[in-house]
Amino acid sequence: MGYYEKDTALELADKYNTTDPFEIAEYLNVHVFYQNLHPSIMGFYKYNKKNQYICINENLSITEQIVTCSHELGHCKMHKHVNTPFLRANTFLSVDKFERQANLFAVELLLPDENWHAYAKELKTIDAISHHTGIPKELLLLKYQKLVCCYV
Repeated sequence: MGYYEKDTALELADKYNTTDPFEIAEYLNVHVFYQNLHPSIMGFYKYNKKNQYICINENLSITEQIVTCSHELGHCKMHKHVNTPFLRANTFLSVDKFERQANLFAVELLLPDENWHAYAKELKTIDAISHHTGIPKELLLLKYQKLVCCYV
């Protein structure tokens, strides 16, 4: 796991000349909307009748909305027909793989390697990079693990 998510994110960023998940969603004709969701729900992706939707909790900060949109865009590109709430409620199939892939996609889209290396050199720690970019530490750790794994 890791190259697929990275390649998918970079392909979109290159094709549309942006890493802004909202712009990419618009190019892909993915409908993004906002709702007042429970505080534990940041957003979700839904595919219905050939239409794709990303719902984002309107109570999130702008930075959280960007990260959430990136994550849900990952589901849109890599798990187009997967209804994860359905899987959680009705089967024993783990959705952890899907969530991990969407998280990797999000961090690869929002923080390409060249930016990662520049921030790592300047800021030194995952905490500092997270504080500077607004990207959650958990996502940055996934990227770090992938980078270390690739260099070993």
